[in-house]
Amino acid sequence: MSRVKPAEVRIYVDADILGVGHVLAGLRSDITYPGDTGAVIHKRRRPSCSVTTPATPDPIWIPEATRQGWLIITRDRHIQDHRQEIAAVRQHGARMVALSGVEARSTFDQLEVLMCQWRSIEQLLLKPGPFIYTATRTTLRPVDLDDL
Repeated sequence: MSRVKPAEVRIYVDADILGVGHVLAGLRSDITYPGDTGAVIHKRRRPSCSVTTPATPDPIWIPEATRQGWLIITRDRHIQDHRQEIAAVRQHGARMVALSGVEARSTFDQLEVLMCQWRSIEQLLLKPGPFIYTATRTTLRPVDLDDL
């Protein structure tokens, strides 16, 4: 008889790349997305996501993801230009990876960026926030939050 154990969710995929969230959460029990009703993946039960809808505004879901201890994955080609999002990351101590560049347009392209950088992204789980990194297929770079 197999026993299902609770999953430890570690990564939150933002609504702006919801297709990626669905794909990854279907493969891994440690990944959630807004509106996720939970699932059993590899004998681990992932609970429903506390961010219940993809329409949840940034000032609500960023603090919630941080409170849960989740690393946030989002898509934002110009993250350094979005002052309110950066302020929320700083204020709440969030940990964020933003897929950037023209190569992160479609779901498949976003998955390619993530798979190329996956091991490096997982290393960020060990790092305290606040931080934002931008990810492309070939780079994972920190954004200097002090200069913004």
